[in-house]
Amino acid sequence: MDHVAVCVLMATLAHVTNQHYTSTTDGYTVIDMEVPSKPLNITVLGVTSTSVYLSWSEPLRANGPIDGYRIYFMHANLTGVQTHRIHGGGSNIQYNLTQLKPNTEYDIWVKAFTAKNEGERSDSIINKTDISGPSPPIILNLTCQAQDTIFLHWQRPLESPSTIDFYHIYIYTIGALVYDNITLPTSKEHLQTSYSIKNLTTDMLYHVQISAASYSHYTDKLIEGQLSEPKEVLVQSNCDKIQQYMRHTTNELSAGMIAGVGCAAFAFLLSILAFFIWRKCFHSTYYYLDDLPCSVPSTSLDWNVASDPSGDYKGAIPVDMFGKHVAELHADGDIGFSKEYEAIQSNHDEYSSEHSQHTDNRAKNRYLNIIAYDHSRVQLLQMPGQKKNIDYINANYIDGFQWSKAYIGTQGPLPSTFDCFWRMVWEQRVTIIVMITNLVERGRGTVAFPFVQCDTGRYERKCDMYWPKEGTETYGVIQVKLVKEDIMATYTVRTLQIRHLRIKKKKAAMAEKLVYQYHYTNWPDHGTPDHPLPVLHFVKKSASANPPDGGPIIVHCSAGVGRTGTYIVLDAMLKQIRSRSEVNIFGFLRHIRSQRNFLVQTEEQYIFIHDALLEAIESGETNIKKEQIPKYVQILQSSNVEEKTEPWKPLEYQFKLVTSFQCKDFNVISANKVINKPKNRSEIVSVESSRVHLTPKPGEDGSDYINATWIQGYNSLREFIITQHPMKETIKDFWQMVWDHNAQTIVMLSIIDEEFEMFWPTEQESIDSDNYKIKLSSEQTEATYVTRDFVMQSLQDDYELHVRMVHWTNWPRQCVYISEIFQLPNAVQETQLGYQNGPVVVVDRFGSSDAATYCCLTTLKKQLTYENHADIYMYSKLYHNKRPGLWVSCDNYLRLHLALQALCTKSEDTPDLYAMANGAINGSLSNEYHSVPPEGMEAMGTGFTVA
Repeated sequence: MDHVAVCVLMATLAHVTNQHYTSTTDGYTVIDMEVPSKPLNITVLGVTSTSVYLSWSEPLRANGPIDGYRIYFMHANLTGVQTHRIHGGGSNIQYNLTQLKPNTEYDIWVKAFTAKNEGERSDSIINKTDISGPSPPIILNLTCQAQDTIFLHWQRPLESPSTIDFYHIYIYTIGALVYDNITLPTSKEHLQTSYSIKNLTTDMLYHVQISAASYSHYTDKLIEGQLSEPKEVLVQSNCDKIQQYMRHTTNELSAGMIAGVGCAAFAFLLSILAFFIWRKCFHSTYYYLDDLPCSVPSTSLDWNVASDPSGDYKGAIPVDMFGKHVAELHADGDIGFSKEYEAIQSNHDEYSSEHSQHTDNRAKNRYLNIIAYDHSRVQLLQMPGQKKNIDYINANYIDGFQWSKAYIGTQGPLPSTFDCFWRMVWEQRVTIIVMITNLVERGRGTVAFPFVQCDTGRYERKCDMYWPKEGTETYGVIQVKLVKEDIMATYTVRTLQIRHLRIKKKKAAMAEKLVYQYHYTNWPDHGTPDHPLPVLHFVKKSASANPPDGGPIIVHCSAGVGRTGTYIVLDAMLKQIRSRSEVNIFGFLRHIRSQRNFLVQTEEQYIFIHDALLEAIESGETNIKKEQIPKYVQILQSSNVEEKTEPWKPLEYQFKLVTSFQCKDFNVISANKVINKPKNRSEIVSVESSRVHLTPKPGEDGSDYINATWIQGYNSLREFIITQHPMKETIKDFWQMVWDHNAQTIVMLSIIDEEFEMFWPTEQESIDSDNYKIKLSSEQTEATYVTRDFVMQSLQDDYELHVRMVHWTNWPRQCVYISEIFQLPNAVQETQLGYQNGPVVVVDRFGSSDAATYCCLTTLKKQLTYENHADIYMYSKLYHNKRPGLWVSCDNYLRLHLALQALCTKSEDTPDLYAMANGAINGSLSNEYHSVPPEGMEAMGTGFTVA
């Protein structure tokens, strides 16, 4: 039985027996699903330069005696852990976290563990260690100034964690300390300091050392640094006259040498002048890259021809046959994919990689088995003064669709190769860097299932941070400045200004350029993404950003083969689809594997490429420019499909694709538990991977469940929570969710009636829980909505959570004109300014289309603002996949398009006919929330027009 099958079996057993299973080297062990709750009240009692003294209270519950605690501390994406084992009870635990770096900020949290498992993490605290002492000052001059005085001149320490407040001067004779330390205040304006020490003994040899000291950040104590190197001076009579005589004698002795030194200096200057004339007139300098970029168009399509027409490989597949082709490959447990991928793997053409294997270059490879073929490797240009043959970087040119050397596939840079990487960016005229890995990810060894994990992987360093976190960093001869960082839900775009430090001032315009790093941050630690749409959006966005005169696109993950190859194949095949209406994944991948080894590293990635391209073909172009949205919406509603020349699919066809995902039982296992079913108002529930978890209560099965779903926004994967109107039995669950996830904004869309009752406290009452109580602090009525402010007060400490509810009844049906639909998102955005941290909780009667419409329109408006594009199809489909059934009919989908059309055209006189049709009949309000639309529902809204 394979590992995945065992995991499925374990998952089924877990559901039946309420047990948790974990794999070991000997087999599978049953453990209790309950884990210790989080430790409480973590505080800092004391801080030194290398330690933080912590205190916390034991968890409220545990699944057995607590054996100890693990203290986690993170800095710069590196997480360390120390273990504190306890013997005997005690509600208050103290621990000294040691071996830390001075003057460094750490994110610290604690987990309890028992003999069975590790518990939940405590709240984090961020604390900075104290400074350490400065490095030693440098004594520049120590001389005898008079018969009882010495002159001391020194330079500030080269490294100091803070401002230097005092200097200590120590003076020794042989074996004895003559002076107590002389303490001198410092000046920030002066890098060097002088001081005369008087009242010394004549004819005595003195040893002098200096140290610097700075005040602690936490106390008024001075922290003294290291002592300087000791210096000696002999104090004697007439020492000032002796030194003058020595200087005079030295000058006389040197006079005879002036002519020789002058001649030598003149000859040296002539040689330098000759060198610069040669460089200027006869040698094309390395730093001015005036040659054309290596990435050039190519008409070659040798890889697109079927080399074996009689075999399984048939060459390019027309796009109208690609769906059938993919279905055949998926048949019988993906056997077709296995055969194709095995054929690609078995193509063992031998290519040399002598440079990668060279002893001088092995340390530049992140992985021993991932090398750069010699015939396609990127060779760094030789720099003046550099040893010959130092041109290696683990990177290869890779062809694109009808474009030679369109990409450079490379590994995630190592600290020792940062300078090589940025030299390659400069020399190859690179404008776009694509990064498809996080700096740290969970390592191999984990097989995940929706509700059971078969193993625990360790976190591994996948790539090192080769760009500045802020400000400017210098890597070799290239200076890199972070200009700005735009963070989206699934990727981040960093604008970097790079400057070559060895270009003359006259050529300053050639010394700088902008580089854009597209960093995909949502690729899972194992396997492939849940859905290809965000990846396709990322590929199109990053590839289209490369200017026509730009160099190759640098693509890297960790090793520079798996995800890197997936990106390159997707981009090349999307271009082949647009250019020739055909796809040839097999032929193209086999071709580029001759340029860099192991591209598309797993069969799972190979399958993902096919599924992603099938999605791209079926959906057409859905990321629409703002200027084209009015025309796009008009064409979507057109019945004459044959007249459409743009790659846009009809509205009804798109909506079928949007809602095509059908849940399996394992997708909604928590929602379908007997104990949880009464908590659901309808069949609209969250899939397991996206459901919102509550803090579980000891011994209560299902206490972590609420019918609520995490929903992606423009800036975060967890920007919204969509949930149903709380029932009487789930009111405390709702507020527990707000408390657990620090939600400070609630958007309320329900109409209060006998079935959907008020679930918040009035001015005269409060809602009390075991951990907090809720009070209404204010209520204000606006023209179309009501705002209510609540305070959630902790019963354990002084913590308060301020929550604002914006209650807009019957939105969006209340809007007479479609353009009014954005009044609610605008109002909520204004209330969020200055305090919003957690997700926005959006409530409608069943957690359905009204809430989804709000989230989608808020997200699309941000996308229009920042990208000048909008992709209604992508967000609608992702929302459905997380909460199937939330789009009830095609009219919901149409309303999104009309709202965006009105926003783009600024139309104020377009009535919302859907609202007019339904708003007058109170009973029809509930119709939209059935899992299957009632008869006639599909036809409503077809009269939508935009003036």
